[in-house]
Amino acid sequence: MQYGYFDDKNKEYVIERPDTPTSWSNYLGSTRYGAIITNNAGGYSFFKSVAQGRFTRLRFNAVPMDQAGRYIYIHDADTKDYWSASWQPVAKPLDEYKSECRHGSAYTKISSDYSDIATNTNFFVPLDSDYECWRTTVKNNGATKRTLKMFTYVEYGCNWNANDDLNNLQYSQYITDMSVVDGIISHASNTNLPEMPDNLEEKDQARYTFLGAVGVEVTGYDTSREAFIGPYRSYANPIAVEKGECSNSLAKAGNPCGTLQFEITLEPGEEKEFAIFMGIGRAEKEGKQVVEKFANLDLIDSEFEKLKNYWHSKMSQMSVQTPDGDVDSMLNMWSQFNSLMTFFWSRAASLVYSGARDGLGYRDTVQDMLGVMHAIPELVQERLELMITGQVASGGAMPVVKPFAHKPGFEPEPSPEEFRSDDALWLFNAVPAYVKETGDLDFYKKVLPYADKGQDTILAHLRRALEFSIKYSGAHGFPCGMLADWNDCLELGQQGETVFVAFQLRYGLKTYIEICQLLETYEDEITWAVAELAKLDKNLHEHAWDGEWFLRAYRDDGLKFGSKENDEGSIFLNTQTWAVFSDHASQEEKVSAMDAVHRELATDYGIMLCAPPFVNTDYKVVRAALFNPGLKENAAIFTHTQGWTIMAEAILGRGERAFDYYKSTLPAAYNDRAEVRQIEPYVYCQSTISKFHPQEGASRLPWLTGAATWAYYAASQYIIGIQPDYNGLSIDPCVPAKWDKFQVERQFRGATYQISVSNPNGVNKGVASIKLNGEAIEGQCLPVCASGSNNKVEVIMS
Repeated sequence: MQYGYFDDKNKEYVIERPDTPTSWSNYLGSTRYGAIITNNAGGYSFFKSVAQGRFTRLRFNAVPMDQAGRYIYIHDADTKDYWSASWQPVAKPLDEYKSECRHGSAYTKISSDYSDIATNTNFFVPLDSDYECWRTTVKNNGATKRTLKMFTYVEYGCNWNANDDLNNLQYSQYITDMSVVDGIISHASNTNLPEMPDNLEEKDQARYTFLGAVGVEVTGYDTSREAFIGPYRSYANPIAVEKGECSNSLAKAGNPCGTLQFEITLEPGEEKEFAIFMGIGRAEKEGKQVVEKFANLDLIDSEFEKLKNYWHSKMSQMSVQTPDGDVDSMLNMWSQFNSLMTFFWSRAASLVYSGARDGLGYRDTVQDMLGVMHAIPELVQERLELMITGQVASGGAMPVVKPFAHKPGFEPEPSPEEFRSDDALWLFNAVPAYVKETGDLDFYKKVLPYADKGQDTILAHLRRALEFSIKYSGAHGFPCGMLADWNDCLELGQQGETVFVAFQLRYGLKTYIEICQLLETYEDEITWAVAELAKLDKNLHEHAWDGEWFLRAYRDDGLKFGSKENDEGSIFLNTQTWAVFSDHASQEEKVSAMDAVHRELATDYGIMLCAPPFVNTDYKVVRAALFNPGLKENAAIFTHTQGWTIMAEAILGRGERAFDYYKSTLPAAYNDRAEVRQIEPYVYCQSTISKFHPQEGASRLPWLTGAATWAYYAASQYIIGIQPDYNGLSIDPCVPAKWDKFQVERQFRGATYQISVSNPNGVNKGVASIKLNGEAIEGQCLPVCASGSNNKVEVIMS
């Protein structure tokens, strides 16, 4: 079943049916003022932090879905009928009510058509602003004059601290102080306390937001939820909307809301416009400034164009034309935007993530950079330096870094029981990728503090990460599992060993050697790393291979994970893929391991994390047994890992298999099967239910996932094959044989490369020749061209 389509020209996903299987959401704003909005105008808004700055409410996992939100109610003064400008919450019958939602890059447009009244509302946050805008047009398509009473609705939190607001009701229900200043609603809490703008984590402080209207005259208001909705009613039938009149309630405690009432009269064919602004600050100051600034509604359109052009410019750093429309829709817009939002909000803000993790998880955030390196290198540098300063002097990393509260040099070192064994090793993926994208070799020599004490060059930070993994190694010479090793459900213990992180360590050592060779004059570092690499390879050779594939881990009592000896979880995905691109395994082992993946783990919906599922294994040994078979870490399709599988197959030159794996989890490929996948067909998810469960193919937890980054990274650099390198752009595609040609436009260090790839012989991998501006070049690496230049590249595969 299909609910919408990709409008590639406008970089939008268009939802034509509002009754989607789940709420299909989008993001507005930035890391300062952010918002979630769904196809039915549900969602919430927050400032800097979802946990500490959520000032509007959403009831997570509620029925109905995604409520409350940003609603505009319409009451016909003559017929007394009423509806909403989005299908929900009133939910008029769909044979009478028509709706369209256009999710775009940091904006969402929702239109409605009911009872000859058409509305169109554009929701967005202007660039560098601490407020959102709902730009609305209302048109009378009927033959008679219409008088419409209109009402806004947002439900405010009493306290910006989300946990207190929803749970500590004996406190939070007594701190609200609502008022209306010159027609602008003031949402205030803890007004008897001082404001502490530099201390977001202090929940007990005065805070203010505003809600104002432009283009209409406010004739009434409600700021009490109970007064607006009425007893034993819902968002679908508020008493104020039914009556067509607000009561001008002022909530001095209880549950606050933001309702402005105004009236619009429309002659047949007439259209009128207005805008609603909600943001941070006092009504009498910041609110008044915003309302006065946008008194000319044309300025709103100008701000919207700036916003759209900003995001489109970021995503135009790489674009493709391939024989597959689903690939183009994702790579040219949604994979990139998905990766950008994941970079901005980590795992903090979505319809599932409710702010329980307040800050940037180390391992996730460092990986998230890989999908946006080409688009926002300056922001990546800032975030990368922040995360490097989250590494402690011992080489391990803080589990979570809070950008709004981080104090490098003064953070307490985590206890040994708090360290995750994989955290700091992800720097070996992110740091070289940033340097290759920008060409800034001096970045390795930049001095940054550790989280707890001291400072070092970034190269030295990398060395500390290696030393940490080597120091905390177990009986087989592999890094210890510690609190977790990426898979949080493996209970390895402090002395148990992880083969997966051993492959990460190998990748890190290999990368460190390459960096030191590039920088020169680091012979002692190279000698040390080469010796450590040789020891690790010996241990991997002796203790990691299980005959057809690689083991996953050892518990401290010697129990193997991911072995043919195991009845459950006899093979895990991660060690097979990382054995390939850490380059430890022999060619024979690589092929055998990846063939085992195809035989034992591949499904029509993606590659399972492990198999068979855990049912009888003690959950104290593998906590995946807590989950039903086929879900999450218990033999589900954990989509974070899919990119690694694609990369491994591309390295082996098996383009058909790499592309099949890519398509099996490509969101757009499920656009006409939305009832199966259920979640948004334009973004990635954390996991998909596997064949061991009756709901096979259903997906969970969209948007904020490492799957977005790794899918984009794998597709752009290993299938399309455009790989930034220290000395230029390496061209190494691995595609299906039926792809006879494709095109790429890539911005790289200020130059534009127009790359045309021909595949006349139908091969999967291999480059016969490359011409740059008509001249043949040796090898497969395009040199760095002059900034501002436009360069034509012709590639022939063979």
